[in-house]
Amino acid sequence: MSGMNNLYRPSLALLTDLYELTMAYGYWKAGFIDKEAVFNLFYRRNPFEGGFCVACGLSAVVEYLTTFRFDDSDIDYLAHLETGGGKLLFGRGFLDFLADMKLGCEVDGVPEGTVVFPFEPLLRVTGPLIQCQILETALLNMINFQTLIATKAARVCLAAEGDPVLEFGLRRAQGFDGGVSASRASYIGGCTGTSNVLAGKLFGIPVKGTHAHSWVMAFDSEEEAFGVYADSMPDNCIFLVDTYDTIDGIRHAVTEGIRLRERGYKMIGIRLDSGDLDSLSRVARTMLDEAGLGEALIVGSSDLDEHRIARLKAEGAPITVWGVGTRLATGHNDPALGGVYKLVAVRDPGKDWNYRVKVSDDALKTTIPGILQVRRYEHEGTFNRDVIYDEAAGLKPGGETLDLLTGQVADTIPAAAVSADLLVPVVRKGEAVYNSPSIHDSRLRALDQVKRLSPTVTSLNSPERYPVSVEKNLFDMKTRLVRKHANGA
Repeated sequence: MSGMNNLYRPSLALLTDLYELTMAYGYWKAGFIDKEAVFNLFYRRNPFEGGFCVACGLSAVVEYLTTFRFDDSDIDYLAHLETGGGKLLFGRGFLDFLADMKLGCEVDGVPEGTVVFPFEPLLRVTGPLIQCQILETALLNMINFQTLIATKAARVCLAAEGDPVLEFGLRRAQGFDGGVSASRASYIGGCTGTSNVLAGKLFGIPVKGTHAHSWVMAFDSEEEAFGVYADSMPDNCIFLVDTYDTIDGIRHAVTEGIRLRERGYKMIGIRLDSGDLDSLSRVARTMLDEAGLGEALIVGSSDLDEHRIARLKAEGAPITVWGVGTRLATGHNDPALGGVYKLVAVRDPGKDWNYRVKVSDDALKTTIPGILQVRRYEHEGTFNRDVIYDEAAGLKPGGETLDLLTGQVADTIPAAAVSADLLVPVVRKGEAVYNSPSIHDSRLRALDQVKRLSPTVTSLNSPERYPVSVEKNLFDMKTRLVRKHANGA
C-alpha cells in the first residue's frame, strides 16, 4: 500500500539539506559528472543503552528512490536561491542538469525487521557521485528515525513478554509525519496495533481505541457515560475507569459488563491510565473475576516504557495489554539514532575503485573503507557473530577476523557454517529490483530475529556486546589508509 508520497507530494527531491546541493553543484562545475562513488549508511552506537537495533525504513527508501525527480516547481525554487552576496546560487546549466537527471544508482539494503549492530552498513549506495551525494539527507532521515522507533518497540515488546502492545503516540509525536512514521516503525518492531487511523489506512496496521476522559466528562455521571457508550458500541467496550475515582470507575465498568453480558455481548475490558498500576490492576482483576468477567482484559497505559513495563511484570501486575504512547513514538530517552552516511570509495568510469577513509582522533569515528557487506553466522538457530568484509574481495575460509573495536584477533572464517549476507539488492538504475515484504511480514521477521539473539544481548539492562568483527585484510587496508593520511600523503 502506497504511503509516504501520498502523504506529501509526488516530488520529494528537495527533502535534503542545502549543502548536498551546493556540493553537487561543485562536483558538476569540477567536471565530476561521470565520477562514481560508494557511500555506506551506518550508526555507531546502539540507542537506549541496548544491545541491538531493528532495521526499518527501507520501504520508504525504495518508494523515494523509484519516484525521485526534480519537478518544475523544484527547479523554479532553486533558480531563485541567492548567495550571501546576493547573486544566484545555482547556474542555469546545473539546474537543467538536475531537471534532466534520472537516478542511475545501485542501492543495497538490509531488509526491514533485521537485527543490526553498530558500524554495519544498513544501506550501500553506488553510482554517480553527484546523485549519491544528493540522496544523503533523505536516506538518513528515513532510516534513522524508523530504525530508532522500531528498536524501541522491540524493547517494549520484550518487556511485555508476549502481551499485546498498542502504540498510542500520535498526539505527542514530532509532527504528523513523525507520528505516521512512528506508527509504522512501532508495528514492525512488534506492536500489535496503533491508535493512528491514518497510519492504519496507509500501511494496513490494525487500529485500536475506544473512548477518552472527555467522553465520561461530557455526561452527568460516569455510569451514564459508560451506559451510553455500551449502547452505542456494545462490541467495542473498553472502559477508561480513572476519570474520577478509579475504584468507583472499575465498579461502574463491572456493572456495565454484566449488563452487556445479559444482552448477549461481551465487555472487552477496562483501561487504567493513572495511579499505581500494580495495585489498581490487582483490585480490578479481583472485581472482574468475582463478577464472572474473567475474560475481560486490563489495559495499562500512563507514560509506559520498557523499564516500567518490566517492573510491573516482575511485580506480577495482572495487566494483559499495554498501551505505550509518548515514550515509544518519540524514542524516549534517546531521540536520535545518530546514523551517518560516509563516502568509502570513488573512481572514474571503467577504472578501479580508490578507497577512502575518514580519519578522526576518536577511533570510533574513523570509517571502514570499502564496498562493505555483512555476513551473519548462526548456530542451532541462534545468531552468534557478524563479519564485515569487502564484497569485492570476498570472504575466504580460514581467514582471520579482527574485533571491530579492539583490533584483536576475534576468530577465523569457518569453512562450513549456516550464514547469510545481510545487504540485498534493492534498486538498480533507478528501478526497484526488491519486492518489499508486507508490513506484516516485516513485523514477523523482527519478532523472529530478536528471538534468535542471545538473551544476554537483548537484555534491557547492561546487555552483552554482540560479536561483530572485520575481515583481516579489510582491517589492514583501513590501517594503511589511516597511516597514509597521518604521514601527510
